[in-house]
Amino acid sequence: MRTWTTRAVPAAVGALALTAALTGCNDSATGKAKSTGTPEADGKATNARTVYRLGEASPPQESGMTRSKGSTFTVTPVKVETGTKADVEKSGVKLDKSDGPQVPVYVTVKYAHESGKAMLLGDMDDDLVVRTSANQRTKALLVILGQATWPNCPAPDTEKQLGAGQSETVCTAFLIPASQTPAAVELTQGYYKPPLEWPVKN
Repeated sequence: MRTWTTRAVPAAVGALALTAALTGCNDSATGKAKSTGTPEADGKATNARTVYRLGEASPPQESGMTRSKGSTFTVTPVKVETGTKADVEKSGVKLDKSDGPQVPVYVTVKYAHESGKAMLLGDMDDDLVVRTSANQRTKALLVILGQATWPNCPAPDTEKQLGAGQSETVCTAFLIPASQTPAAVELTQGYYKPPLEWPVKN
């Protein structure tokens, strides 16, 4: 299950949903790979790539969950599509009017278990974020009660377990302001490492 450490906005009526927006600034998406220096114990710095093209896998990520501690997996955003306000109206999700018009962003992602204990699919997608053209960051829509439905984006089975060598490709829905566009998919890596990002060409 996803855990939320940022502000959540509950739905007012119908299927209850929570979304979390992460605020902050980031480099604009250029589509070019960039590097960041990481200090090492010997005082030298190594360059770690942080920008990828859609379809490129992340470096192995280590599970932070107690039940699968030490397991590794990769994340590969494959496709990003923007839906319409009509999609939201037909989905069964009702959001607070103060949020203004929203549109869904459908992100197709491949999760691959690399090593260690089996992992829940829901534990692999917990750190995925969509960054918008206005540098607003939003986590995936989490339906608490009821089930939202989106065209061509069925809800993933977050309780499915993957063992080493197994992978699953799923679609996840995010909500962003209708006046903005998705600029990048990001994978957060905690407070001390920059996120990995996959720029989106609109």
